[in-house]
Amino acid sequence: MKSAKDKTTVILRRLKKRYPEELRTRLHYGNPWELLVATMLSAQSQDAQVNKVTPALFRKYPNINDYLGEKPTDLYPYVRTLGLYRNKSKNIIKAARYINDNFNSKVPRHMEQLVQIPGVGRKTANVVQGNAFGIMEGIAIDTHCITVANRLFLFNTNNAEKIENKMMEFVPKREWINVTHLLIALGRDVCTARRKYCKNCVLNDICPSSTVNK
Repeated sequence: MKSAKDKTTVILRRLKKRYPEELRTRLHYGNPWELLVATMLSAQSQDAQVNKVTPALFRKYPNINDYLGEKPTDLYPYVRTLGLYRNKSKNIIKAARYINDNFNSKVPRHMEQLVQIPGVGRKTANVVQGNAFGIMEGIAIDTHCITVANRLFLFNTNNAEKIENKMMEFVPKREWINVTHLLIALGRDVCTARRKYCKNCVLNDICPSSTVNK
């Protein structure tokens, strides 16, 4: 293939055909605040695990303002099955108070505002922007994306922001949301961090890291 852009076109076409049901976040949410909370909880936890705890959490606290008078320990009974739940609980309370004080209790739409919220980095901000608001200012890069992107494009870095910046150069902006979901799907399915199942991968003939004889 002539360029990274041409290769990306083929990658996206094949992954959309292979994982059509993955073109959206797996996290369950009803509004931008719930998506923000769910995404914060998903750090180092599976989306399926997060989806098990958020229904009860969101029933107890249906609005962002319901968190304002709470302490992190008040959230523990709802999220203690997740990794890093103490720190996550602390950040959720801080985030609710910050959004209340600075954005009239409404989750902001723009990157420079989102990343000011306690516990929110670029990955979380990109997830919220893309899925809750349909805004694309960047590409959300998680651990699956790091693994797959390094293998597909021969990057040599685990720095999510560096990978994001490189991919933004050759991934069409209209696909920035989709590429995250599709790389995650591939990473969960056949291109895991621990092992590659290249024989079962729809990209094994164009991936430079493939173990399948070409």
